[in-house]
Amino acid sequence: MNKKPKTLSSVSLNMNQKRKSSSLRRLFTFVFLLAVVFLIGNAFITVDYKQGNISAWSSIIRLNLGKLKMCKTQLRPLGSETLPRGIVASTSDLEMRPLWGAKRNKNPKQNLLAMAVGIKQKESVNKILKKFSSSEFVVMLFHYDGTVDEWKEFEWSETAIHVSVVNQTKWWFAKRFLHPDIVSAYSYIFLWDEDLGVDHFDATRYVSIIREEGLEISQPALDPNLSEVHHQLTSRDNKSRVHRRTYKVIGKARCNENSTGPPCTGFVEMMAPVFSRAAWRCAWHMIQNDLNHGWGIDFQLGYCAQGDRTKNIGIVDSEYILHLGLPTLGGSAENKKPSSTSQMSSARSEVRKQTYAELETFKHRWRNAVKNDECWIDRFQP
Repeated sequence: MNKKPKTLSSVSLNMNQKRKSSSLRRLFTFVFLLAVVFLIGNAFITVDYKQGNISAWSSIIRLNLGKLKMCKTQLRPLGSETLPRGIVASTSDLEMRPLWGAKRNKNPKQNLLAMAVGIKQKESVNKILKKFSSSEFVVMLFHYDGTVDEWKEFEWSETAIHVSVVNQTKWWFAKRFLHPDIVSAYSYIFLWDEDLGVDHFDATRYVSIIREEGLEISQPALDPNLSEVHHQLTSRDNKSRVHRRTYKVIGKARCNENSTGPPCTGFVEMMAPVFSRAAWRCAWHMIQNDLNHGWGIDFQLGYCAQGDRTKNIGIVDSEYILHLGLPTLGGSAENKKPSSTSQMSSARSEVRKQTYAELETFKHRWRNAVKNDECWIDRFQP
């Protein structure tokens, strides 16, 4: 009687243990599945986050690379690379500014006249400057004799820019003081000698003509009856306003409609050349820093004509001048006058010898430059 209840109790205990074990297994399975779901979900979230993060960085990198590429295509003046573009002033001008109450001139001067002058030719220079409107032209005088104060008697002297270095030519001055970035504000640059007669010349009309004719390089025609004319092309044709070629026989050259270069066409002399802004930028680079007289440049100016030299270089006949051909350089510093006429003659003779020597030097350099520059193309060779 006592054994039966004991058996029932044992069975009941076993059943409870089985239920607990089953519950634990179910709980464990649930926890395991929950953990798996959490891990998988977290993995998806992490991947998605990383992908979104990578996508965002990719966009930033692409944007910066695009900006970098754009900036590389924007050429900056040498030396200004570390500056923000808006603060860079890469050009200048020759306008004078007052020391206070300064306001930019609403009508800045459009052109530049630069001349090498000596006090002995002051009357000739004065006549020339009277032909150039003070409202249209900046005037820059290069004093090769060291004399400056004596020019103050002329009213225009106060507004002119004076640069004084003894016994230097206008090409020496131009190379050092007329850098293209300095004179880029001016449409036309007149680079003239002092020994010119201008009774039949008006600068305002001249500028109007060369602008209408599209002349990048030009000069006023020379009166053949009263001038020292070295090249027939620059002699005045009294039947035309502008001419661009001559049809005469010049040495071995027979000039005609088929001529394509100097001395028949595409040429000006060096006593009174006029350059457009673009043509001067080119010509300035051709001026040799160590050659004082500029001989030889005239025959190569066609390469600076911004296109066809037979069309873009011309001689203006309606506004013509006289070339007196005065020998003004050679020991002529005002404070060091030659002791005799023979000494003056000797100095001028030496100057003449130097000009011919520099001409040969320039020709030699040009030939070497053409020979050694594999990338250069001669646009005037057929």
